[in-house]
Amino acid sequence: MITNLSASCISIFQKSVEDYHGHNDLDREAKNPYPSGTMEHLLYQKNYIDTVQWHMEDVVRDPQILPEMALLLKRRIDRSNQDRTDLVEKIDDYLCEHFSQVTVPAHARLNTESPAWAIDRLSILILKIYHMQEEVRRVDVGEDHIRLCAFKLDILQEQLKDLSISIDELLDDIQAGVKRMKVYRQMKMYNDPSLNPVLYGKQG
Repeated sequence: MITNLSASCISIFQKSVEDYHGHNDLDREAKNPYPSGTMEHLLYQKNYIDTVQWHMEDVVRDPQILPEMALLLKRRIDRSNQDRTDLVEKIDDYLCEHFSQVTVPAHARLNTESPAWAIDRLSILILKIYHMQEEVRRVDVGEDHIRLCAFKLDILQEQLKDLSISIDELLDDIQAGVKRMKVYRQMKMYNDPSLNPVLYGKQG
């Protein structure tokens, strides 16, 4: 699973996106097809959260949305962001365990982000590609819109290729001891009633 991980991620993310768009229901619970405790399960769950949140972000920007609904969606998006972060950290934990037996020399370099945060960007990129492809296929817009979206789609596909290579190279470097696997927890504060001054101020 770890060898050429990016290809597996892309396949799982694409399945998750297609599964969601089979019903387009923000409230339907994901039916994860992969066994619990596996990397595949984590990846599917991660992208499904991203996909639902993508559509919540669309809905909350509706200029006609009622303020009460917008507030409810904003709160739900906050929870979703926390869930996304938790999943990223679980993926990193999985990878840390996988690489735990690697001998890491003192000169091994650090990376600017952990593998799971790069995988997070890959998940979002799959969503961007899916929705840009939808724009290219629209029949209710002019040729200029189609042409611009096709141009953007080409760039997104190039980004997908480059990011996939970068993720696999990073994992190869970690396996070889060239880079070290080090994870920093995100320490999100806005959802924590003991760290958000608005929340703990109200409590006091």
